[in-house]
Amino acid sequence: MSGATVEQFVHPALLYRDDEEYLAGTVPYILDGLAAGEPVAVAVPGPNLTLIRDALGADAERVLLRDMTVVGRNPGRIIPTVLLAFANAHPDQRVRLIGEPIWAGRSATEYPACAQHEALINAAFTDRAATILCPYNTELLDPAWIEDAYRTHPVMLDAASRFDSAFYDDPVTVAASFNQPLPDPPADAATIAIDFFTLRAVRRFVVEYADRAGLAPERVADLALAVNELASNTVKYGGGTGELAVWAQDGHLVCQLTDSGHLSDPLAGRIPVPANALNGGRGLLLVHQLCDLVRIHTTPAGTTIRAHLHH
Repeated sequence: MSGATVEQFVHPALLYRDDEEYLAGTVPYILDGLAAGEPVAVAVPGPNLTLIRDALGADAERVLLRDMTVVGRNPGRIIPTVLLAFANAHPDQRVRLIGEPIWAGRSATEYPACAQHEALINAAFTDRAATILCPYNTELLDPAWIEDAYRTHPVMLDAASRFDSAFYDDPVTVAASFNQPLPDPPADAATIAIDFFTLRAVRRFVVEYADRAGLAPERVADLALAVNELASNTVKYGGGTGELAVWAQDGHLVCQLTDSGHLSDPLAGRIPVPANALNGGRGLLLVHQLCDLVRIHTTPAGTTIRAHLHH
């Protein structure tokens, strides 16, 4: 009985150097899951998805295959939309997944949210019957990112062996280590104060800015909804007042909301909120779904949430 409890959730990292090692670590893992009758899902970047699909042949039809550069563009949406969604669709079965949220195209701006995601998987899936394999390309990724994989995964795999990570740490502690202050907005960022009486003006402000910046109409709608959720949360839970800053940067429109609230739950916005929950959380969950990147710095003295949308 105790052995079954220990193996309830398994979260290994696969260290690979090339396509051959990638397929050697992923395809047998998938086939073993299928043979055991486990539902299997794979969410990896497009080129690796093609490698796996081709190697599986006809068995690919039995696996949910998703491009992580699309479904996981924002690391904050992977747990609720990709991983938990699949597990919750099979409530009475052990599930097997591959998730590759960190690839060579990830930016240094995105990475802290990726590392927090990898750590918080362990908290979100505590006592869940699931195995989630996370591949890391040791030839292309920053060596510091590989070191972090040892902190966020209890088990490590490489071409030769499987071993426990000597550096694995408490997921909340690791996630907190990436809760770092964000750089100041540029001097030319447009700003507006937020309170109960300015919510409508804030929505109009951000829509007009996004229109002038050339954001596509459907993206303007996403941005307006995301900012409305953040501003409403400020009024309800963030001390009642705050400030919104908006600017264009590197092909993104960036919105930053600062208030005096504190996000004490590290999984806020990353897991579905129960219907009977008294506190907030649904708004941040929606913001993660709408935006291409969400970065958060929160302390008891206040919170800064920065949302990015691609042009």
